[in-house]
Amino acid sequence: MTEGKRQKQVANEIAKELNDLFLKMSLTMVDGGMVSIASVKMTPDLYEARIYLSLFQVKDPQAVLEKFKELSSEIRGELGKRMRHQLRIIPQLTFYLDDTLDYVFKIEKLLDDIKKQDPHQDSGKDGQP
Repeated sequence: MTEGKRQKQVANEIAKELNDLFLKMSLTMVDGGMVSIASVKMTPDLYEARIYLSLFQVKDPQAVLEKFKELSSEIRGELGKRMRHQLRIIPQLTFYLDDTLDYVFKIEKLLDDIKKQDPHQDSGKDGQP
């Protein structure tokens, strides 16, 4: 199901405010790596914000995710202070790991493996080089 216009607007505003909050709360550099918000998705009723975190060179991604889950009420409180005039209800924050980069690297590796296995890849369709 596609997101509505209001869902996208709220998600964009929340992402912007969370980026500022992460900088203020020193949450962008965690466990020797960088944390950024890959995307924010809102449920249709706007009661839950699903925040997908992109982690770069983090030693233990699950530990970082747990840290964000533990801090979610504090982050939500700060978000509420910033957005109290824009939203009636501040949504619950649910954090997830964004695995898009892992998926891209996996696909690239598979394509490279296929290229290595097929020695006739550069030849024409009729078998002539």
